[in-house]
Amino acid sequence: MTNWKVLSVLLFSSALLTACNSDSDNEDEEAVVTPEQELAERLAAFPEEGVELPFTVLRDDLIDGKTMATFDVRNGGYGSAMTAHPSNVDEFYAMTDRGPNADFVGGAYGAGKSFPVADYTPRIGHFRLSEAGGVELLDTILFKRPDGTLITGLPNTSALGGTGETPYNPDGSPVLEDQSQPYDAISNPIKLDDYGLDGEGLVALRDGSFWVSDEYGPHIVHFDADGKEIDRINPFSADARTRFNLPAEFAYRRANRGMEGLAITPDEKTLVGLMQSTMDLPTKAVRALTITRIVTLDLATGEIGQYLYQQEKAANSNSEMVGLSTNDFLVLERDGSFLYGGPDGAAGVTPDAQKQVYRIDLSTGTNLETVALQAGMLQDSDLGLTINGKTLEEVVLDGGWAALAAVGIYPVDKTLVLDMVVETNYPHDKMEGLWRIDDQHLGVLNDDDFATWSTGGELEQKMLDAGTIDAGRLFVREVDLSVD
Repeated sequence: MTNWKVLSVLLFSSALLTACNSDSDNEDEEAVVTPEQELAERLAAFPEEGVELPFTVLRDDLIDGKTMATFDVRNGGYGSAMTAHPSNVDEFYAMTDRGPNADFVGGAYGAGKSFPVADYTPRIGHFRLSEAGGVELLDTILFKRPDGTLITGLPNTSALGGTGETPYNPDGSPVLEDQSQPYDAISNPIKLDDYGLDGEGLVALRDGSFWVSDEYGPHIVHFDADGKEIDRINPFSADARTRFNLPAEFAYRRANRGMEGLAITPDEKTLVGLMQSTMDLPTKAVRALTITRIVTLDLATGEIGQYLYQQEKAANSNSEMVGLSTNDFLVLERDGSFLYGGPDGAAGVTPDAQKQVYRIDLSTGTNLETVALQAGMLQDSDLGLTINGKTLEEVVLDGGWAALAAVGIYPVDKTLVLDMVVETNYPHDKMEGLWRIDDQHLGVLNDDDFATWSTGGELEQKMLDAGTIDAGRLFVREVDLSVD
């Protein structure tokens, strides 16, 4: 073979090899699917009617006070709050509250709650949208004290945010320090837990840790990735566990309607907490109002900001908050009714049930901590900003929101972005979780109360209708969540 023929063969072979490699590279590039593309496929296939979260059964031996049959106390309950996983786009965290509980009537040791699983440890569930179009539980994180021991969801003592509730067992006996021994006020008292948490707001940070807000103190507690407490914020300056404190007026929160929402700015520098309903500031006389409070806290300096949020109906519940930017947030506002009646059946049908998500802008509201004081205004160390000796709640009680506007105090602006009753005929009472999936999708989750309820103090299965047990259900809806 001549030299030029040898050279031609070599060049042709090289070209073929290059072409083959190039085709192979292209095939590999085409085969790569990004997490965002996988997420888009799962969202497109996600059932319109939502998907139930998995659960286990904590106990099934209690007698339903309505049907007289045994019923399940479920280890669901993950709907008290939810938040996005900081890096995995198809994953989220959802949190329980203090555990299965219900109103208890006629207790010998004062008003309180029945705790069917008194030693229950509040927790975070780590979930993922599955390839099959469902939701799978990946892991569970139990909350722990700084020493690593498990907390309970039992009430705090009164000095540290206790609600005055006595914890009872389902048989009517009090929950005691030692259940094997009889009650004794000194040697075997009713069991309370100053680390007990009734969690309602959840934030997941990029370092793997979590911030949680609750309905007791209210407390805002920092947990590491394993669930162990590493920091705490509350309104109680005498609490040695705290590094910063909330304004003292937040201790006037209404029992079981504490800091229901918690968010953080995208730079992870500022926590933003949202109170569920009008605080008892200074007494219960102001409860039936639409005035609620938002607090901001700089995690480096402890600097506080405070704003007002105006609800659509008196005594509504602000049940979740999500940060979009430094000033833009989502607020979940709801009532406590069932569209189709829930446990009350036809008698409880509520066609105007409210389950809505609003977008707010903090910069449009008056910062109560820095507002210019006019004649009669005072920053009271216990009650916060007062006007002529009255709290802002009392001012609204007497003169409405116009009385605050007259002195230059305004709530944050709000815009409706999602109405779940209109969108889905939402059947649940407690819409409480929001997950910002991406700029176009929002996850919505209910609190199923561990499928446990009570009527007249008698425990029973929590039902959506005569044949459907309430369960945690995730809905996904298209919503514009972009930020300019």
